[in-house]
Amino acid sequence: MDNSQEIFPVVDENGNVIGSATRQECHSGSKILHPVVHLHVFDPQGRLYLQRRPEWKDIQPGKWDTAVGGHVDYGEDVVDALHREASEELGIHDFEEAPVAKYVFESDMEKELVNTFRTVTTQEIKPTDELDGGRFWRLDEIRDNIGKGVFTPNFEHEFISILDKHL
Repeated sequence: MDNSQEIFPVVDENGNVIGSATRQECHSGSKILHPVVHLHVFDPQGRLYLQRRPEWKDIQPGKWDTAVGGHVDYGEDVVDALHREASEELGIHDFEEAPVAKYVFESDMEKELVNTFRTVTTQEIKPTDELDGGRFWRLDEIRDNIGKGVFTPNFEHEFISILDKHL
């Protein structure tokens, strides 16, 4: 289960740290802006790896989502958080990340400053127990399932408005 007392940085829309708050405070509908990282992992064939969120997650349980997604810890650099999360969630290391976008995403529960990156890898992906598995999807397969409740709203937004335009 997620640690509701974990401390996140509170940031402005440029990513400058202006305070701190707990996970519970950030996910309570308060709309406290906190930073997260997303990593889109492609294989050499151009397929995109997606993770399935476990049923115990407090946000979007059971939905397919960005390969790596996680919070930046208080005092942690964004790129360090990206590599930590990739290691923790997929067991991948020593990859080259390319920045894609930075944007604010808001849902009913929270408001995040999303730092999005991509990489191409041939490393074996080994999802940990933080996830409910995952697999590579063809891009047409993703497009065919948009709007059907298969993916998290955040992933759909990011895929449609940012990622699909760069492919």
